[in-house]
Amino acid sequence: MAASATILGVTATSSAALASQAGSSDRPVAPAAQAMAQDGPEDAPVEKVIVTYKSRAAEADSNSAAKSDAAEKGRKTGEKLSFERRLADGAALVDLGAGADAKDVTEVMKAFRADSAVASVEPDIRAFPTAVTPNDTDYAKQWDFFEPTGGMNVPGAWDTTTGSGVTVAVIDTGYASHSDLSANTVSGYDFISDSADARDGSGRDSDPSDEGDWNATDNECYSGSRASDSSWHGTHVAGTIAATANNAKGVAGVAYGAKVQHVRVLGKCGGSSADIADAITWASGGSVPGVPANPNPSKVINLSLGGASSTCPTVYRNAINGAVSRGTTVVVAAGNSNADVSGFTPANCANVINVAATSREGNRTFYSNYGSGIDISAPGGETRRGTDTPGTVTTPENGILSTLNSGATTQSAENYEPYQGTSMAAPHIAGLAALLKSADSSLTPAAIETALKDNARPVPGTCSGGCGAGIADAAKTVAAVTGGDPDGGDGGADGTFTNSSNVTISDRSTAVSSVSVPGLTGNAPSDLKVGVDIVHTYRGDLVIDLIAPDGSAYRLKNSSSGDSADDVHATYTVDASSELAAGDWKLQVRDVYRGDTGYIDSWSLTF
Repeated sequence: MAASATILGVTATSSAALASQAGSSDRPVAPAAQAMAQDGPEDAPVEKVIVTYKSRAAEADSNSAAKSDAAEKGRKTGEKLSFERRLADGAALVDLGAGADAKDVTEVMKAFRADSAVASVEPDIRAFPTAVTPNDTDYAKQWDFFEPTGGMNVPGAWDTTTGSGVTVAVIDTGYASHSDLSANTVSGYDFISDSADARDGSGRDSDPSDEGDWNATDNECYSGSRASDSSWHGTHVAGTIAATANNAKGVAGVAYGAKVQHVRVLGKCGGSSADIADAITWASGGSVPGVPANPNPSKVINLSLGGASSTCPTVYRNAINGAVSRGTTVVVAAGNSNADVSGFTPANCANVINVAATSREGNRTFYSNYGSGIDISAPGGETRRGTDTPGTVTTPENGILSTLNSGATTQSAENYEPYQGTSMAAPHIAGLAALLKSADSSLTPAAIETALKDNARPVPGTCSGGCGAGIADAAKTVAAVTGGDPDGGDGGADGTFTNSSNVTISDRSTAVSSVSVPGLTGNAPSDLKVGVDIVHTYRGDLVIDLIAPDGSAYRLKNSSSGDSADDVHATYTVDASSELAAGDWKLQVRDVYRGDTGYIDSWSLTF
């Protein structure tokens, strides 16, 4: 008999209970951690020009000659010009000084161009990160993407990849039409073979529309089952993976450049393992009797579903192994029973990436399954505390906000709601897998799993029972497979390593910013310089520590209730001679009082 599978993470977060949390039409202020200039580089002031002298000119080789020439041009234009340094290609960098406007720049460049010894002159223009904060109206509520404690560091990956060219199959309840998903949705299939469960008057067909999974009465599905509204679960999962970004609407997906393929297997009273196994095979490009070939085979499959079983059923094992052999990565939710994952399937099957859920505070959620079978963790949210009454919603802001539908039973108006569950954690990893596959199409499912584990960060809070390799870090993982910089930092030839990406310091919370130091041999110096630039309206609130690669903490600054001044701009000297120089160093900033917030603007290590 085919095993039955039920959806994970929905019972405590029904759409009816969350109706008040529908997405707002007001555009929120972007979080400081992601705030970047939206006006474009053309609005940034030019403060310097780059002058290339002809090879025979004295200024081409002599810094003193270049210095004298800059001073002369300054006298001619009425500007205070100064030679700053020589660039790698031999050009001279000339500083115009503070306050120079566009007219001043034009006059200075005109003066240099008039000099027969000058080959070229050009402004030293500013460059900006291309992955600016999406303009989606509810992006500021997506803490799971960007917050340093519980988030997955997703925006840092978008400079490299957004998932284009990859299709992700959401094997779930099907698709409730949503304008924030439609542009990223490709044709799917309905694999529910029982017409009564499908509620569409037929068995399997090419329309994966979600017809609703409500139950009218208690005990309708099995003894102890409860009456419930439709969950629109597959639509919520899909939004986390690939909701359209930068459309001034709703939310953004982890891989917003990818495509989603809805494969319907869950209807009234869940779904059967026979249907789910066929769906896995079809989604990955395999052949299913009586079903047309998939025109858009998926390279990633998300399975936010499961049931109790001490072993992986053969039907699942064969389908999953077949999908992986075709190059498809299979991501599975661990389950919501606060129990060892070994008793739940398909989470206990081999060749899957098994995902546990963490909270906004960086703990294993109160409901998430755990154990040695967990591969990695991702934000799953908590719309209530573990001690609150089941079925209530007391902390919606700590849930995972995504696309949904407002209908109690059948589809009605589209909306956005926060859910909790390992069902919400898994699509974060499916989206990240799509980013990796897009960045490097040669990656195998095994290579993707290894990259995820090798670049995860430790769970910052508590995780009893086992949370796998830790919380996935999207930016670091993408950088690892592409050879990029995961921290937005710069390692200079002078031994200075900098991270200039802003990180929010929320009230009474901990902010962490990392600097990767590659290539240095031996130990750090006894006079390691730590440059810190923090914007904060009451610096006495802050406790600042330098965390070495092995986890050792070095106190840089204590809190002080009497220090009401703004900001921290300081260079600290640390005896780090007992630490290896190479590795990931962290600046940890704790806000220990209420009422003031800020952000880490930048920080650096000079060896």
